[in-house]
Amino acid sequence: MGLRRLLVICWIICHYRLDTLIPAEKLPLRARLLLRLGPWRLFPRRHFSRGERLRCALENLGPIFIKFGQILSTRRDLLADDISEELAKLQDQVPPFCSKLAVTTIETALGKSIDELFAAFDTQALASASIAQVHTATLHSNIDVVVKVVRPGIERTISADVRLLQTLARLVERHIPDGRRLRPVEVVEDYRHTIFDELDLKREGANTSQLRRNFKDSEILYVPEVYWDYTRRNVLVMERIHGIPVTDVATLREQGTDMKKLAERGVEIFFTQVFRDSFFHADMHPGNIFIAHNRPSSPQYIAIDCAIIGSLSDFDQYYLARNLLAIFQRNYREVAELHVECGWVPPETKIHEFEAAIRSVSEPIFEKPLSEISFGQLLLYLFQTARRFDMEVQPSLVLLQKTLLNIEGLGRQLYPQLDLWSTAMPFLERWVRDRYSPQSMLKRVSHRLPGWLEQLPNLPETLLERGAPGRHNTQNDNSHYKGELDALIRQQAARARNQRIAIIAAISAALLADPGIREGLRHLPDSSIVLFGIALYFFIRSR
Repeated sequence: MGLRRLLVICWIICHYRLDTLIPAEKLPLRARLLLRLGPWRLFPRRHFSRGERLRCALENLGPIFIKFGQILSTRRDLLADDISEELAKLQDQVPPFCSKLAVTTIETALGKSIDELFAAFDTQALASASIAQVHTATLHSNIDVVVKVVRPGIERTISADVRLLQTLARLVERHIPDGRRLRPVEVVEDYRHTIFDELDLKREGANTSQLRRNFKDSEILYVPEVYWDYTRRNVLVMERIHGIPVTDVATLREQGTDMKKLAERGVEIFFTQVFRDSFFHADMHPGNIFIAHNRPSSPQYIAIDCAIIGSLSDFDQYYLARNLLAIFQRNYREVAELHVECGWVPPETKIHEFEAAIRSVSEPIFEKPLSEISFGQLLLYLFQTARRFDMEVQPSLVLLQKTLLNIEGLGRQLYPQLDLWSTAMPFLERWVRDRYSPQSMLKRVSHRLPGWLEQLPNLPETLLERGAPGRHNTQNDNSHYKGELDALIRQQAARARNQRIAIIAAISAALLADPGIREGLRHLPDSSIVLFGIALYFFIRSR
């Protein structure tokens, strides 16, 4: 199946003469010879523009390639206008599948006829994308809705493409010098989970409901309601929204929209989702974003298609925020130290060399006006520089990086003078400050306190078991190595005790900062305080 799919891809590339899009003059001699002697030379040139040929080729190649085109369409700073405009059609103008097939799919999934389910149903698709298409309908309760239906048989095509990508990833990892560092197998595996999750519309419905709760009553983002009684794995019914497509800049300007505020609110929405909620819409191409009517001075976004959602761990959130802030502040030493501290580069990396490399890449870019700095370009240069230091691709951040590039491209399209850096920096500074404020620490401690109290009676016994003889037994009886090992164990134990003391001090400060908790502590029985003190002693003294 993989070989057959590869042949199909090669045929489509030849059929649409995509070789003509490659700038031959920038290629090495061998590549230029291959380009001139390749089998595509046997195919006649088609009388379409280059943008049309690329769009048609991506449409024929299937959903994975269509999504690639959607991402490219937002990067007008990287592509010519004629190509960007054609690729923008991939966002919601992919050729639809047969409407009768859509009706059959809906009726089979919901177990009723279309007339029983809806008071009205438009058989002509409202929009069609790579994975599914959308029809408008009206419920018997007179509520206007949209009905999303997965393309029949699409899973087979995606499976074939993913298997091909997995094969290519293994070849890259095995034979390309930087292959292991790039971790292509893990990246493809993450994408496999993402694309197959997108086929499950119940998951998309759950994501939409969660995002709607996160931005309930928000002035900057509206998310439509899901109607769960009409939703299945391959059918999703939700509230129909009416807005201006975010790419319709002419209409937005005509109604007097504050374009600067609109672009800045897009950045604010992204960083709020990432750092406040750790739940971000990761498919924010223009086909999924609308702007509410009649709110020119306080523009509100409307987000649909929440199939792809990203999430970060506390660890990734913390290090990402600090890295971004350090880059904004040109603190290259901290950027280098953070990369080592969080394991993105090997621990033996020489900090001063890594810092110098980051500075040499970043300084020429920062000499430009902030509105002209492309975050995507900076990431690219940093990534190329980091190759010298064996920096690995972080699969958990790939989705976020892609989404941030989408946001930057969209923001610059709306407001070319968008200053992504000054818009994001105050948000990140506030997030880091608030995260480690006494109130925030108290909130996190309060959340975990019931679990800690549940384990408290067993804590002394558990810690004694951990410190029992034989825990650090070694098979090596050499006294020299045994002495070094004992010294290392004592050093680590002392460091661990200091860390535990610091943790207890921080928790105590956060707890005592709250007047209600101080008042509650006064009424605790003496026996509880003694028991808690004993538990703290064993916690601090444990190895």
